[in-house]
Amino acid sequence: MPVPWRSRYSVHFLIFARAIMAGLLPLTADEAYYWLWSKHLGLGYLDHPPAIAFLIRAGTLLFGDTAFGVRASGVLLSGLATFFIFESARILLKSEGRAVAAALLFNLTLMANIELLAATPDMPSTVTAAGFLFCLVRLQQSGNGRWWLWAGVAAGLSLLSKYSALFLIAGAFLWLLLSPRARPWLRTMWPWAGAGLALLIFLPNLYWQTTHHWATFVFQFSRVAGHQITARFIFEFLGAQLGMASPLLFVLGVIGLVKARRNSDLFLPAMLMWLAVVYFFVHALHDRVQGNWPAFLYPAFAILAVSAFADTGWRKWCAKLAAPVAALFLALVYTQALTGIIPLGKGDPLARLFGAGFRPAMDGVAATAIRNGQTLLTTDYETTAWLRWYEPGAKVVQLGELDRYPTAPAAGQTGPWLYVVEKKRDRRDRVQQSFSKISFVTELQIARNKVELARYQIYLVETPKGPVLGRMP
Repeated sequence: MPVPWRSRYSVHFLIFARAIMAGLLPLTADEAYYWLWSKHLGLGYLDHPPAIAFLIRAGTLLFGDTAFGVRASGVLLSGLATFFIFESARILLKSEGRAVAAALLFNLTLMANIELLAATPDMPSTVTAAGFLFCLVRLQQSGNGRWWLWAGVAAGLSLLSKYSALFLIAGAFLWLLLSPRARPWLRTMWPWAGAGLALLIFLPNLYWQTTHHWATFVFQFSRVAGHQITARFIFEFLGAQLGMASPLLFVLGVIGLVKARRNSDLFLPAMLMWLAVVYFFVHALHDRVQGNWPAFLYPAFAILAVSAFADTGWRKWCAKLAAPVAALFLALVYTQALTGIIPLGKGDPLARLFGAGFRPAMDGVAATAIRNGQTLLTTDYETTAWLRWYEPGAKVVQLGELDRYPTAPAAGQTGPWLYVVEKKRDRRDRVQQSFSKISFVTELQIARNKVELARYQIYLVETPKGPVLGRMP
């Protein structure tokens, strides 16, 4: 199927638009949290490996503590991910036009535009996954064993980004076992040398885990534990991916994944996906699969989607309409995120994600705290992160969850304190365990376009019962 020549320039435009949005959109709570990591660099953290902290630090060194500075590395690396996808698709699909289509469709997905714009671990995880795929595709094309070493570098960097890279590594091993063309590599030193190189790159974080009671492994792999079996999360997972990919691209990608055969070049990207896909469905039998979890699969998924293009029948129309439908959906999401033009109120996920209305509501609280020498006390990492980001002059201490900030200084203030908490997360009982006196001060409304999104409670806290077990991130 021919691809319009404008598609190549459309890819450039999408990356440029992502850069503009990176500067315009406020930080999510998670981004502000990872920005706190970047202020205290380490070899590991409770939630994830350290790559995102170092990338944020690099961006803010160049562009300051601004939204664009926090996200700058992701914007730049999204171009590298696009190159990897284009080159991989050009080799696998044997068509430059279809390679452009794969790069375009990847950049049109909501998944790519969220995860390559937002400064979260999914950003380097997606980029390194695209690099890992590219190295194995070049290996398959050239038969040059040295590509295993580059694949090892990509795998090691991916492990430093997010542990979902283990699915890619296991998928590559399964490809070696099941593909008649790839199996002879097992009798050579190259794949084992690549695995050793990946382990060497990952070693700093592995060392950190050994000195911190394997905190991240415990935190992440505890999610595998099963609960009562239900089909509810299966449908939720599929619905989320329909939206994150866009419906037509999702259908084409599933067809491409299912149709990939052992004797085809496309068996490689399919095998990189299958283990993770099976795991997500098993996980969804007992618990929610967050919409962003499959982000690292999207480089391979976009290529498989284009492989399902057809010149006749309903797949021809899916191929023709996939890009326009995805572009329309993306434009709507961008517009809603910037303006809140559709009055969804508390049901607006984008308003909550970007903390719409949080800063103007908290400016007065922070100013009062600074004027009176008070410390802002929190009990959740989201409020902590946003207060530290928006109110740099205020002292902020999070009570509990010490493991989230392993390199941050312990709290040293003696008070008085203002406890700031979202109403539905009120942990007044937790605070009362550490302080003798807590009294309600006021309730603040968080709103956008005069529509309420949330309410925050403010308490005056005095007379600590002993040392305050908190951190100043």
